[in-house]
Amino acid sequence: MRRVSKLAAAVSATAVLALTATACGESSTESGSGEKDKGIGLAFDVGGADDHSFNQSANRGAEKASKEFDIPLETVTAGNNETESQREQRLTQLASAGYNPVIGVGFAYGKSIEKVSKEFPKTTFGVVDSVVEGEEKNVDSMVFSEHEGSYLAGVAAALKTKTDKVGFIGGVDNALIQKFEAGFAQGVEDTGKDVQVVTEYLYPNNPKGFNDPAAAKEKAKGMLSRDIDVVYSAAGQSGAGSIEAIHDEGDGAWAIGVDSDQYQQPGLAEYKDVILTSVVKNVDVAVYDLIKSVHEGDPITGVNSYTLKEDGVSLATSGGFIDDIMPKIEEAKTKITSGEVKVSDTPEK
Repeated sequence: MRRVSKLAAAVSATAVLALTATACGESSTESGSGEKDKGIGLAFDVGGADDHSFNQSANRGAEKASKEFDIPLETVTAGNNETESQREQRLTQLASAGYNPVIGVGFAYGKSIEKVSKEFPKTTFGVVDSVVEGEEKNVDSMVFSEHEGSYLAGVAAALKTKTDKVGFIGGVDNALIQKFEAGFAQGVEDTGKDVQVVTEYLYPNNPKGFNDPAAAKEKAKGMLSRDIDVVYSAAGQSGAGSIEAIHDEGDGAWAIGVDSDQYQQPGLAEYKDVILTSVVKNVDVAVYDLIKSVHEGDPITGVNSYTLKEDGVSLATSGGFIDDIMPKIEEAKTKITSGEVKVSDTPEK
């Protein structure tokens, strides 16, 4: 199997039509039920291509590859409260139709990718934020060092707070989002010993937490009422609600975005004056890398980690709001990439 070792640069963003597919069938590569290598099949998590976050980042990578290699792109989108069977059907429909690769965006696709990839061994699959266990040789498990990027956000928050109170809002209380929390809290603590971190989650274990801006807005308003003046939200599309609350009621407070550079997102343009920075997770790079490898006939497979050292995660500088503290940010980054600072991926309890 081939593993990715170096990241390419990410470019351009274009939204595509999101559909919901439910049909299922046999592999086109084995049954002739569809056209082999019909194009790219991209299955979004809840929120879809316009979530201003990780779905949109995945879409950027797929759009770039689609244009560069002249490959058709088909997208489908998950709904709230879906069953495992629905996710399996969506992936099966794409593979059965002949799409290759088939990529599931989000940890919720982990189990279904593991199952469906066995049924279509000649199709390459990718999954973002999940590791497919077992002996499958046709899956690219794309994982990221969210805790390292979040550490840098914690440094920024500790240096920018005026009240010595900062907040973290997680969409879903699971191991993935806890990585964001852990890194953020450690970055704050290592930078400002007297700064308090308040953590709240929208849902205990429901992907709806990534598609409920109203819930995040209420959480953020509650934090602002307690003099918390920097709020980092790791909640997919829900984070837009947090940013909106800070813009409308923050009175000098800052929002920290996630996954994409949210200052640059057209759908958040009216709120960008309060977006201090964003922890960028280069899902677009990982998705592009996989599609390119399949196009070239040498698919990337296995577990591939996109780290801070490889620019798999980074801290956005759009807006210039952290220009004055960049020496401290760069110092922290160097300590992490050199191994001097080890960032925990689990929160202290």
